[in-house]
Amino acid sequence: MKSVLILNGPNLNLLGTRQVEIYGKTTLEQIIERCRHYGRSLGFEVKDAQSNHEGALINFIQAAAEAEPHVVGIILNAGAYTHTSIAIMDAISSVGLPVVEVHLSDIQAREPFRQFSYISRVAIAQICGKGPDGYIEALDILAKHVQSQS
Repeated sequence: MKSVLILNGPNLNLLGTRQVEIYGKTTLEQIIERCRHYGRSLGFEVKDAQSNHEGALINFIQAAAEAEPHVVGIILNAGAYTHTSIAIMDAISSVGLPVVEVHLSDIQAREPFRQFSYISRVAIAQICGKGPDGYIEALDILAKHVQSQS
């Protein structure tokens, strides 16, 4: 079975309690469980990881390219590293896996420093402001991308 890695960055482990007026009440565990269920309907095994550390996120990205069963794509919510991490951008470029960038909130409608994304420069799509549904949309995008590459 093909697999997809859902990778979440800093502070996303606090979803459900962190700034619920911006990020909502859904926990990261609930998002991942929903993605696992939906991913199965698309023929994907959904793997997930979360870290508050930039280097760990880079390690997960690099490991995804070498994983068995084969990881066919990454859904990435890099949190605040979206706006600061050239290193994560470079890791994505280096592994050659398609990445869909996801943000629960609409980063374009937030503070000016949140409106810039290094990740979008190397992602095949960016989804913002759709809450947890953005992860489901990202799975659909990856499924279509994988199918078009076959």
